[in-house]
Amino acid sequence: MSTPVPPPNQPYDAQPQPGNPYAGQPGQPVAPTGNPFAGQQPAGAPFGGGAPFAPLAPARNNVGLGLLAAVAAALVGAFLYGLIAGSIEREVGYIAVGVGFLVGFAASKVGGRNPVLTVVSALLSIGAVYLGQIVGMSIILSDLADQSASSIFFDHFGDLTDAWKQSADFKTYLFLAIGAIGAIGGARKAS
Repeated sequence: MSTPVPPPNQPYDAQPQPGNPYAGQPGQPVAPTGNPFAGQQPAGAPFGGGAPFAPLAPARNNVGLGLLAAVAAALVGAFLYGLIAGSIEREVGYIAVGVGFLVGFAASKVGGRNPVLTVVSALLSIGAVYLGQIVGMSIILSDLADQSASSIFFDHFGDLTDAWKQSADFKTYLFLAIGAIGAIGGARKAS
């Protein structure tokens, strides 16, 4: 005839292990598992009771942390803007928008929805785009002067700012404004 099928994951002629609620045969008592809440289910809770914990709320309304995040994002954005502008030897408006967006988004995401953070992130993004333009100029001049870009940046910063003032045109100031607009957009997107 036919052989009875054993429960899953158990060899033939195996005895149920104590503490395994699935090992018992129907009608046999199940060994306690040590869980005092086993078998209890809240009314109306599908699939065993719902989420085991509530997610933590993000840190909000912390202006100090928001300002710190904005400064860090401005420094990172300025370095990346200068690196890209110096390597391709031209400025790109999309990168200025990205720098501003990064600063505004970081400030509002960490610090919460505070109008002070929006204004400060717009101002910091203007500074970050300016600093990125200076870094880009130092990278371009490092190729011409056979010096490192960092030595040109730190040793001749005054000369770089004078050269920036002389070469600044409408497009240069437009990129500064675009960075501030990007910061306002990033702050709105984060909150």
